[in-house]
Amino acid sequence: MRFATYEHHHRPCVAVVEEDGTLYPVPGARSLTELIRTGDGLPGLLDAGAAALDVPPGPHVSQVRLLSPLQPSSVRDFVTFEEHVEGVRRSVNGASGVPEQWYAAPTFYFTNPHAVFGPSDDIPMAPGSAALDYELEVAAVIGREGSDLTPEQARDHIVGYTVFNDWSARDLQSAEMKVGLGPCKGKDTATTLGPYLVTADELEPYRDTDGFLRLALTAEVNGQVIGRDLLSNMSWTFEEMVAYASRGTRVVPGDVLGSGTCGNGGCLAELWGVRGRQDPPPLRPGDTVTLTVEGIGAVSNTVVAGPDVLPLPAGRRRGRERP
Repeated sequence: MRFATYEHHHRPCVAVVEEDGTLYPVPGARSLTELIRTGDGLPGLLDAGAAALDVPPGPHVSQVRLLSPLQPSSVRDFVTFEEHVEGVRRSVNGASGVPEQWYAAPTFYFTNPHAVFGPSDDIPMAPGSAALDYELEVAAVIGREGSDLTPEQARDHIVGYTVFNDWSARDLQSAEMKVGLGPCKGKDTATTLGPYLVTADELEPYRDTDGFLRLALTAEVNGQVIGRDLLSNMSWTFEEMVAYASRGTRVVPGDVLGSGTCGNGGCLAELWGVRGRQDPPPLRPGDTVTLTVEGIGAVSNTVVAGPDVLPLPAGRRRGRERP
């Protein structure tokens, strides 16, 4: 099933999306996040969807404004594509190749769950940035709580998948990471999720013999194709990522785990690293980015001007006075 969250009379509504685009509102559902949290993983969500198909249909998807399918409990963004690592390292800090430590575990960072945008929302420039970039990813959504999971156990904890655009202010990111932490404000302004949450069972036909989802990925800027890749080029499966995320802690319903950016033009910075110049140029207000994932759908967002930077003083060079 495909689930959407849309705006109706200035209120969010949750619905099942049929193949023809008709929306069937889920009875009693105030949010998809709540629906996931109160159900028992995928079976509970499918039961709620089946109940929706027994009620009169709502509007067509073309008649509403789609919102982000859910408001995440947390957002972990992984980096699982070698080609992306190679290109972006060269672009951000001039390094070459893939660090050997990268192969040891599926590395991730936490990003902002309070800056999530819908599949057609305008995206503001990060304050102070002149080098905005898109990042084409797929995200898994957790449907059941778990800790210290094996990859085999983790499969039952994934309720579905959605398209994920990890908008990145590359100039801010590059400066911040010289400190040895981050990215922080380089990734803090916007993340796009959508257009739907597609339940995990829907994508099983795309799974290859190694356990990866073989989905075609396409990135376009202003209608021009910039990147194409396959999700199956990941170096870890989503189940392995969930298992690692749960190690020594827990994953909970509503957590979002991004695949990391695909290669072959999955973002501009990768191409900048490969070509040695900013070609294509950074995104500017008025540019529209469309990311399409086979079996899930497309998100299309237009960049707009962001707020001005509010000044802060530089850090003080302090003495070493002791009490």
